[in-house]
Amino acid sequence: MYSNLTKECYNERIKYHPEFTLSGWLIFYKEWPMKRILLILLVLGVGVSLFAQQLPEHHFASGSGNWGFIGNRLYQNDVKAGLAKVNLRIPQSGPMIYEFNVRYEDGIEDGHGGFGIHVFVDDVIHRASWGSGNSYLLWLNYDEKPITKGIPRGFSAQLYRSTSNSTMDLVESFDLNQYAHLLTYENCVANPVPAKIWVDGNTGEVRVYDPTDPALEDYFYLYLPTRGLRGNWVSLRTNGIKLSFAMGN
Repeated sequence: MYSNLTKECYNERIKYHPEFTLSGWLIFYKEWPMKRILLILLVLGVGVSLFAQQLPEHHFASGSGNWGFIGNRLYQNDVKAGLAKVNLRIPQSGPMIYEFNVRYEDGIEDGHGGFGIHVFVDDVIHRASWGSGNSYLLWLNYDEKPITKGIPRGFSAQLYRSTSNSTMDLVESFDLNQYAHLLTYENCVANPVPAKIWVDGNTGEVRVYDPTDPALEDYFYLYLPTRGLRGNWVSLRTNGIKLSFAMGN
């Protein structure tokens, strides 16, 4: 059933339900009935040399962004980069889980910044680009003076459909300003924010788990317009903000 919170914030298109638990950093699972098969575990920092056989092919896109490992975290260090992107070769079909934690580092002082993840990407280019092949982008945004029609002022989320590396269109936008009070130093800097997203390529169902739930069991959901998705890549990207990513809660 819809919650009142969901109706107000998500235009009655995302539902709120308790199910599942798990967390990590870009840990990819393929779900099958009655079991989960661990597909890929990304290990960062010192772990890269120790577990290189588990690190998928990955490319930091040229032309925008400054990516690198510091300790056990992956940083995007350029606060001015608008199209910073790292591409990871991950086969995707059916239900998938994407998990990581993200920490704010710098760059929101100008009133704008965002990050997100392209899922079910068919093909990529390893340079800065507006889109990322045929894919869907799940985006979290903060913009005090948005210039794009349909983007709410302040804290919001977007779903984009990319049809090429140069073409990407807004599918839907959600006002999240009722959650803006959660964007505090303690919540976003002192403690990295856990991210967990479940996407079923067969049905188009997307579940975005509530990061304020310690067990990561509650989620909002929506549906992608496309069914039967298959992909070879995932693209993690930022816009006008310095962030770091790692494993764990």
